[in-house]
Amino acid sequence: MSLKLVSHYLCPYVQRAIIALSEKQVPFEKEYIDLGDKPDWFVKKSPLGKTPLLIADDAAIFESAVIVEYLEDTQKNPLHPADALERAQHRAWVEFGSSILSDIAGLYSAKDKVGFDQQIAKIKDKFARLEPVLGDGPFFAGEKFSVVDASFGPIFRYFDVFDEIEDFGFFVDLPKVRAWRTALTERPSVMNAVAPQYPAQLRSFLKKRDSYISTKIH
Repeated sequence: MSLKLVSHYLCPYVQRAIIALSEKQVPFEKEYIDLGDKPDWFVKKSPLGKTPLLIADDAAIFESAVIVEYLEDTQKNPLHPADALERAQHRAWVEFGSSILSDIAGLYSAKDKVGFDQQIAKIKDKFARLEPVLGDGPFFAGEKFSVVDASFGPIFRYFDVFDEIEDFGFFVDLPKVRAWRTALTERPSVMNAVAPQYPAQLRSFLKKRDSYISTKIH
């Protein structure tokens, strides 16, 4: 079966799928599209009009969580735990990560300092909730890289750019979260999920937002 992942260069959900494919050592093709000018064929295959879209032969699978579950069902090198309860817990933390991505979108869209600071507080609170859940590392559940790690690699990547803009103190007093972030940053599948120009592309995207954070980028 041939696999093609239809992608956008900044989409964290695309990165999640790429990381899972890489960890499973599954060959696949990437095709990048402009979400501001979506090709007709993409609109027909993606009911929600979002990336990623996985095309397996002629069948289309949309939504990153569904794509990852499909890969778990069909490919070797499982990323989920074997135990059903642990697996459910991991899926729940993946959803928790998706909520952080929504908060990040709210952060870079905030029009003023009040709204911006509110989003910072939300994000800090969510990372604080993760601190007691993490063990000795290096990954979410210890030595084995999981789907939760594939989901949080793209989340932490945002903060590499945010930290260059200003020290917002997202990870103060969170040593386990900081160590997890470092381990994911150094993981080859996470590193290679974006192009080398990603940081510059993200900064450019943020600068054009006409939002509070865009005023801080020079």
